[in-house]
Amino acid sequence: MEIKRIESLRVGIPFETGGPRQGMRPGLTEWRTIEALILRIETADGRVGWGEGFGHFVNPATDAVIGSLLGPWFLGRDSGAVATLMDEANRSFFGFGRNGPVQYALSAFDIALWDLAAKRADQPLFRLLGGVDGKLARYASLMRYGGDTEAIRARCRSAAEAGYRMIKLHERALPAFMAARESVGPEVEITVDVNCPWTVAEAREVARSMKGRGFRWLEEPVWPPDDFAGLARVREAGVAVAAGENITTVHEFRRCLEAGAVDVLQPSVAKIGGVSPMLEVLELARISAVPVVPHSFYWGPAYLASAHVAASLPEPPLIETTFIELERKPYAGFDPMSAALDLDETPGLGFDLDEETLDKYLLSRTVIAE
Repeated sequence: MEIKRIESLRVGIPFETGGPRQGMRPGLTEWRTIEALILRIETADGRVGWGEGFGHFVNPATDAVIGSLLGPWFLGRDSGAVATLMDEANRSFFGFGRNGPVQYALSAFDIALWDLAAKRADQPLFRLLGGVDGKLARYASLMRYGGDTEAIRARCRSAAEAGYRMIKLHERALPAFMAARESVGPEVEITVDVNCPWTVAEAREVARSMKGRGFRWLEEPVWPPDDFAGLARVREAGVAVAAGENITTVHEFRRCLEAGAVDVLQPSVAKIGGVSPMLEVLELARISAVPVVPHSFYWGPAYLASAHVAASLPEPPLIETTFIELERKPYAGFDPMSAALDLDETPGLGFDLDEETLDKYLLSRTVIAE
């Protein structure tokens, strides 16, 4: 069915962190509003598909790509031929970058097309993908608190009291790691995401200091993030290594697995190009016997797309959930204060941004229509 209208919506909802507002990147002002770049596709028969592209501070660039480049290209095309359409789109725009805003925008279109496909099939997406049960468990992904050990302890206890059995830090020093580890019992796993700061030698030293202290994995420890040989060397230090959020093509995921770089693979549906390549990466990981725990530090359609893909697997992984208090829930299914997620029988993703949220928190709207 022909695509007749495309809207790109930047929506930012204020939130509380439960601790100091250090932000997730150095040099940025305090992070007070968490955004989603939401894509709304409407077809000639009146159906609506929702998608989301990465993300956060790069949203203005991804939004510009949708408005000036990809939106006009997709307008008028057949939304039903997902594989054919996305293959043509990827081949048409690869010269503009296979990592960055163009790839993120392509992710949004692919997710929206799969939402439409599931709605046409009158099934939730996880069933369309072969899943049988929409009941999932979440893990709590904390903000960065700049090494404030009291805030870290308090936040970990809050997550454990909410029923979470795995918590991810975004700190970069052993005292912060240990504050989290010692604040909850052994039944709660602690993982550490350091966001690519170190040389291989530095990362190996940190890994050695963490060994035997009860951490499930060390995530993205080296710069650059695609130093797969370096990640493999960090693994040798005796702590499990996780990575994949910053890999954006199936080919690079293949290289990562062939290099033996990770113990846990973490593709991000809003960066990799959407659901379609995500399914290819899952198959590569299955063949390599490497578990997948998707990156999903979002609240919009990309969060739900990650959950539906996870629910399609025989053994669904935990779903990364940003552990913050939003000023308003954007839709009924998003509740980061709950450790459980139940994808119901609503066809598609089950996402429908309510008008009050849109009216109150809309930052920008771009419309591409015939």
